[in-house]
Amino acid sequence: MLAAERGAAANTLAAYRRDLDDYLGVLAGEGLDPVTIEAAPLRAYMAGLETRGLSAASAARRLSCIRGFHRFLYAEGFADDDPSAPVAGPRRAQALPKVLSVAEVDRLLTVARAQVTTKAGAAPRAKRMLCLIELLYATGLRVSELIALPRSAASTKERYLVVKGKGGRERLVPLTEVAREAMRDHLATLSIDGPWLFPADSESGHLTRQAFGRDLKLAAAAAGLRPDRVSPHVLRHAFASHLLQNGADLRIVQELLGHADIATTQIYTHVLDERLKSMVRDLHPLADE
Repeated sequence: MLAAERGAAANTLAAYRRDLDDYLGVLAGEGLDPVTIEAAPLRAYMAGLETRGLSAASAARRLSCIRGFHRFLYAEGFADDDPSAPVAGPRRAQALPKVLSVAEVDRLLTVARAQVTTKAGAAPRAKRMLCLIELLYATGLRVSELIALPRSAASTKERYLVVKGKGGRERLVPLTEVAREAMRDHLATLSIDGPWLFPADSESGHLTRQAFGRDLKLAAAAAGLRPDRVSPHVLRHAFASHLLQNGADLRIVQELLGHADIATTQIYTHVLDERLKSMVRDLHPLADE
């Protein structure tokens, strides 16, 4: 159902499969049938996750998966009720996203550009890294969307990309001229044909998230940034936060990021505090009184 009806990505399907395998394994060990189970054993299972060392965030994801499973059983008529409905999830504090400053992103890009000209023997690899960073910061793509871009993206005459995100939802992502130029320069270094903009010797045929993440941390270290503060997702956060800091509308940022729910985008509103305070201070008619 997740694959056929909701268009869930392979990583999502794998995560759900792992969670359900664990859940159903515990039920089987206790002689419980998931079709007739009640809320009490489910609460006990959730309580046991903490003793097994799972974080609140991991336990919340596990419960979300289990809820989806039981809702499916109920909706399809396999079960008479949904035992997960009354089960409360673990409380967790909403963590603020890690964000690089504009100056830090600029330093990362400056070093990436310098390596293109100074590392003659590694020019294709350096151009690929520069292209990845430029694109990620210019578009805010998910890393899974970025590494799977088709080769045709680099030769399009349009000033935007059509990206298929989570759940198969398509969105338009504007391209800066700098990002387009980085794609063209990278495309010129490719010596093999294929459908991918970032081809690699992998099962998928394109660059993996893990390989890009490792290379990005090396680039961060070269730029004098702590590698543990830099990841593809952190650059996506930087894209969103810097847009909001400069006056972008939250709904626009939601659309650019491909969030189905505005609540997901609202984690970035922490960056608006100072701007909102200054707007009230400068624009409110009673500000001077």
